Amino acid sequence: MGKIYQNREVDTLKKVRVLNNENGFFKFILFMAVLAFLMYAGIQFGMPYYRYSSFKTDAKELATISLGDLEKTKAGILEKAQELKLPLTEKDVEVIQSGKLVRVRAAWSETVDLLGVYQKKFNFTIDVEA
Repeated sequence: MGKIYQNREVDTLKKVRVLNNENGFFKFILFMAVLAFLMYAGIQFGMPYYRYSSFKTDAKELATISLGDLEKTKAGILEKAQELKLPLTEKDVEVIQSGKLVRVRAAWSETVDLLGVYQKKFNFTIDVEA
């Protein structure tokens, strides 16, 4: 029984030593900083794809429920683009009706800036038909 208690004491002392040790503390801080940066970069690069996917779904839905009034459909699509803060103007969105099908086309670019050091431009295009 005494040996088990002694091992727990040693384990506890090792943990305390790592946190109080300068090298262990700086490694921990460096690890947390790298982890925070990776999370920040992931969010910065993931948001344009999230907006693209969400906008594509909304455009397909609006094209599906379109009642033949292309101007209202286009206005609804531009409203969704504005809600998602997409850089789309009226000339960037094309709504075409051929028979009973409504086709929506749009294209835009977004630039992701990582702390002013790295910039990446993404080009998005949707072409949905319902």
